[in-house]
Amino acid sequence: MRKLFFLLLLFLSVLMADNNATYVGDSACASCHSKETKEWKGSHHDLAMKEPNDKTVVGDFDNATFELHGIKNSFYKKGKKFFIRTDGEDGKLHDYEVAYTFGVYPLQQYLIKFPDGRYQVPDIAWDSRSKEEGGQRWFHIHQDEVIKAGDVLHWTGINFNWNFMCADCHSTNLKKNYDPQTKSYHTTWDVINVSCEACHGPASKHLAWTKQQEGDPAHKGFPLSLQYKKGRWDVNTTTLKSTINRQEIEVCARCHSRRSQLDDTFKPADKFRDHYLPAQLTEGLYFADGKIQDEVYVYNSFLQSKMYAKGVTCSDCHNPHTLNRRAEGDKVCFQCHKEQKYTSTAHHFHKEGSSGASCISCHMPARTYMGVDSRNDHSFRIPRPDISVDMPEIPNACNLCHTDKDAKWSTKAVKKWYGKIPVGKQNFAHAMQSLRRNSADAPKSLYAVLMSDAPDIAKATVTAYLGSYPSKQTYTTTLQMLRNSDGTIRLSALRALESFPPNMRIREVFKMLADPLKTVRTEAARQLSAFPAGQLDERNRLLLEKALQEYKDTLIFNADRPESQLSLAMLYINQKKPEEAEKAYNEALRLQPMFAPAYINYSDFLRSSGRDKKAYELLQAGLEKMPEVASLHYSLGLWYVRNKENVKALEEFKKAVELDENNARYSYVYAVALGEKNPQEAIKVLEAIYPKHTGDRQIVSGLAYYYKQVGNVKKSEEYEKKLRSLQNFSVR
Repeated sequence: MRKLFFLLLLFLSVLMADNNATYVGDSACASCHSKETKEWKGSHHDLAMKEPNDKTVVGDFDNATFELHGIKNSFYKKGKKFFIRTDGEDGKLHDYEVAYTFGVYPLQQYLIKFPDGRYQVPDIAWDSRSKEEGGQRWFHIHQDEVIKAGDVLHWTGINFNWNFMCADCHSTNLKKNYDPQTKSYHTTWDVINVSCEACHGPASKHLAWTKQQEGDPAHKGFPLSLQYKKGRWDVNTTTLKSTINRQEIEVCARCHSRRSQLDDTFKPADKFRDHYLPAQLTEGLYFADGKIQDEVYVYNSFLQSKMYAKGVTCSDCHNPHTLNRRAEGDKVCFQCHKEQKYTSTAHHFHKEGSSGASCISCHMPARTYMGVDSRNDHSFRIPRPDISVDMPEIPNACNLCHTDKDAKWSTKAVKKWYGKIPVGKQNFAHAMQSLRRNSADAPKSLYAVLMSDAPDIAKATVTAYLGSYPSKQTYTTTLQMLRNSDGTIRLSALRALESFPPNMRIREVFKMLADPLKTVRTEAARQLSAFPAGQLDERNRLLLEKALQEYKDTLIFNADRPESQLSLAMLYINQKKPEEAEKAYNEALRLQPMFAPAYINYSDFLRSSGRDKKAYELLQAGLEKMPEVASLHYSLGLWYVRNKENVKALEEFKKAVELDENNARYSYVYAVALGEKNPQEAIKVLEAIYPKHTGDRQIVSGLAYYYKQVGNVKKSEEYEKKLRSLQNFSVR
């Protein structure tokens, strides 16, 4: 027992030693690691952020001008300093000194410092591509939009704030240091760019090891080893996931993913989801088939691939120091895949050397972001033009080249070549689309994905929809998903559980307070904050207190964002702290006066506290700033209903439906408001929305009811039958 106790103390001391490791800077690495340092110099990581000088600035500051939408922007030097003259927070032209360069290729941006510690990124950037590629020019990232001061996309606003939006991924050991009291930043870093310790971790313990050469601490003083795997990765391997492989990917995922940041304490070897909340295959971010749509970077795409499932890591294809591919073009693929087999026309049916014969063009189709930045999809999928036939909004690799043809033509060609449509691993597009549209077959589609070999990220995404179809069956499935080994699936299941009655979920949510992942624990805490604590045993009381503090700390860390202030307000309401809640609501609106959810939630808070007039005034203030936001009109309509002003309510509901014609809830409520006096008009509204949401029970029950009201028994019975089918769905 004494020996075991000693070993435990030794283990804990090692952990504490690792936690006490400090950053030493890249200059301390160069003497021993000259090859790696030489490779890193000039890489995108090295040039992620620099002080401006004639070597680091690639844009034209020789009194260059760029005019767009009536604003004449100027770029010039004064001595050794670089300046940009452009429209500021007040809409007037001002001269701003460039504080830092940001990135280098295919575009370079520039940081401007403001008195409160903010650094803002102008949305006019330098296109650093060659002239032949259309570069060597100033351009606006939102070229086709008129962005004026006060707009959510104006460069002086929070969405172009470096401290929150960009800084964590462009410097080493960056600490945001936002002060909610002074509403200012005191952001610091150890190394200005993405240096050695950004990926390897703080190196002080490693330096101590190199000097003493005593013992052999784990990973020679680093928290993990990122030594590249020796030998070629075997495409026929039976080896699957390994801890080291996943750790490498999670080091990269910290920046190469669409995610929310929970704190700034991440170090390599930490659990990624203890510090970041990665996005799922959400509508608007990803197409229904999982391909990249918005600027989502790489991580969640790669999670969909067979390569990820088999243990391939980033460094199998990319040199982690130069960041270049390990071989030119398709040759990087031939490290593992037999060149003779995959360059054969029997495989790709295209002329050799053409883009149609390229692995990258077909299996990693690109999409352009920020005007000039072409990025490849990393899900490594089989081209599926047949999906584009059914869902034209989804692009496919074939028609990105054959722009003069349609998806039907491409589908016919693929069938001719292979005798069928190869579907690949990511075969969930129709199911995902069905869930997004709430179609009649959505529950069946949901289960089809869960019971398939679809990637875990796809299963996590559909798991969140279980709460939309509450039944004994979906409840049982939700509980099963709460026990899944994948943390993202557990988080989705926990969110789905919130749709079930309290007596069916409180006990299960309490269990999740002990989850190994912070993202799951804090979600459990958020949900439990809405319930009285009651009589808890000591263990559960401590677990809840700890998780609630973790959740609150996350929100305070992001106190510079209106979304976090809104969540803080809701937490304070649950904790019976109305004054704190009101401060948070006001801070959300100060941070972003164009943040509609804050107007809506704050208005509900005011109404519930007996301040109906103020609630009304707040919604009106929101509409003055954002007259085209449907949710504000809908909320104002509800206010009118509660205050017996039904005529005005109808006007607002109608406006909400006109602005968001795909929103089933808005249409349903508008129909109910109409139906009180005019059921025939209610039917028109519901029939218009029904084809877009054939699985919406309220829409179907509304149609059954109003057809009965007008005496159309046949149509009423038709929709009654559809409603019973939706209520008694089978997954088989």
